[in-house]
Amino acid sequence: MKKIFLALMLMLSLSASAQSADKLYDEGKQLFDAEQYDKAVPKLQAAADKGHKKALYRLGRCYDKGYGVKENDKKAFELYQKAARQDYAKAMYQLGKCYLKGKGVTANADEARKWIKRAVNDPKNGPDILKDLRKAKADGEEAAKILTLIGK
Repeated sequence: MKKIFLALMLMLSLSASAQSADKLYDEGKQLFDAEQYDKAVPKLQAAADKGHKKALYRLGRCYDKGYGVKENDKKAFELYQKAARQDYAKAMYQLGKCYLKGKGVTANADEARKWIKRAVNDPKNGPDILKDLRKAKADGEEAAKILTLIGK
C-alpha cells in the first residue's frame, strides 16, 4: 500500500511540474509577444529548466536576437538543439539555420540539411515553415539558399 501511495504522489508531482512549466511558458510567451523581454526571460528560463520544448525554443530566440539577454549564439544553439531533440519543428528549423550559417557551432551543410528537412516535413508546423521560406524566397531573401539545400 505504501508503494502505491508513493507512486501516486510521484505521478501527481510530475503532473504538477508539467502544468507549472506550461503556465510559466504561457506567461513568458505572452510577455515575449508584448516585447517585454526582460520580464519574459525569467519565466521562459524557469519553464526551460523544466525541459519545456517551446520555452527552450523561445529562450533560444532571446539569445539569438539579444532580446532581454546579451546575444549569445552558442547558448541559442544549445537551446534550439534541446528543443529540436524533442521534435519541435520551429527549433529544428532554427537549429538547421545555425548549422548553415555557423552560428554557435561549426558550419555543417549536412547537419543543416538534416534539421531543416525534418522541420519542413513536420506534419504540424512544417507546412507553415515551408510557406514562410517560399515567401521569403519570392521577396528576394536568403531563403532561396535554404530551399535549394533541401531540394524544395
